[in-house]
Amino acid sequence: MTGTWSRLLRSTPFRLALTFGFLFMLAFLLSGAIVYQMMSADLAERLDESIKETYSVVAATYSANDLEDLVATIESHAKLSPKKEQLFSLTDPAGNHLAGNFTAAGLPDGFSAFDAVLPGVPPDTEYRAFSGSVGGNNLTVAFSLSETEELETVAMMSFGWATLIITGLAVAGGALLASRVQLRLDGIAATMVDVSHGRLDARIPLTGKGDDIDIVSSQVNAALDRLSGLVDGMKQVSANIAHDLKTPLNRLQMILDSASEKNLSGQKVGSELAEAHAESLQINETFDALLRIAQIEAGARKARFTDVDLGEILQTIAEIYTDVAEDDGKSLSSVELHQAAGHIHGDPELLTQMFANLVENALRHCPPGTTIKLSVARHGDHVLAGVADNGPGIPPDEREKVFQRLYRLDHSRSTPGSGLGLSLVRAIADLHGASIALEDCEPGLGVLVSFPLAAD
Repeated sequence: MTGTWSRLLRSTPFRLALTFGFLFMLAFLLSGAIVYQMMSADLAERLDESIKETYSVVAATYSANDLEDLVATIESHAKLSPKKEQLFSLTDPAGNHLAGNFTAAGLPDGFSAFDAVLPGVPPDTEYRAFSGSVGGNNLTVAFSLSETEELETVAMMSFGWATLIITGLAVAGGALLASRVQLRLDGIAATMVDVSHGRLDARIPLTGKGDDIDIVSSQVNAALDRLSGLVDGMKQVSANIAHDLKTPLNRLQMILDSASEKNLSGQKVGSELAEAHAESLQINETFDALLRIAQIEAGARKARFTDVDLGEILQTIAEIYTDVAEDDGKSLSSVELHQAAGHIHGDPELLTQMFANLVENALRHCPPGTTIKLSVARHGDHVLAGVADNGPGIPPDEREKVFQRLYRLDHSRSTPGSGLGLSLVRAIADLHGASIALEDCEPGLGVLVSFPLAAD
């Protein structure tokens, strides 16, 4: 139990709830004190008005040189207050008692307060009095403050109980809210612990309420999805590097061993050295492509972004590769510009390389007689650019795998290449916030890249 409270006291939500409760209680006390003072002042004012009104009524019964009516009125009022909540006193100029239920002595004219010591009245009972002269005699009317003090006591007790209730509710509500929030924070912490121990499939549970914790949790889950994908990609890359580079490295070693043997026997090794040089260049190109993909994925090239017209880039690609396609027994059609495509925000050099890779991929893996088409069109707030062919295409279950680094289809392993062309295309698309879709052209393959339109 002690540990639970200690943990609860360290909880930020609980501390915030307590702080809010303390501030609310402080505001309530301040407002209560103000209300209490205003109520006390109002009660005192009303009591003074009642005393002054009663004094005026009694004094109005006096006639010149006739005290009988005044005395009778005072005596009747005194009889109406057997518990002496109201006191009346009429004395002559010498201070002798003429009428009333007490004798006022030494009270100044106007309002005053005094403690009365009277039979049947509790000690230290306070009275509020008003004194004045009526026909040369001194008339005093006094009201007890006990009722006012009782009302003030009731108000004070009410504020006290309300303060205790508010404090209890603040602590209990803070503990309840903090425990609920803490459970969700514990879920986040537990997920992070699992991730730190290598369980990259762990995800933060969501309540579905769409509150700020759910939003943050969703963002963390998205980051974990990305991290998991990157780690899986690294594992796949490591496996593919070991698999795909093992053969050229072994071949390079065999070429160098053969050259070494020929050199020892005095034979010429020029052809072996040329072949080894070509193999090393191919290996270096593979690693250069991997480093380039890593650089693009890190976002280092975003500083070069500018407004780019995709139609012009595809037109340039068509002009460059038209003759290459004809020499290879294939045809590359001109760019189909369906409508004013608009501009996107991106790196012209990387975009050129992206579509060059797509065209080279089609030229490399399609048989003679294949037609390759380039297109660009505006669709809503996106620009769609496509490269399509009528070649053999890619099986549906392989279409997502071809974007993995060093992944190659079985029928493509006999053709030149490192298996990084489409990986580089995916990296460039991700850098530009674009999506890639592989479509079946029946026959052939269509690669459609959707770019967000540049803001005006």
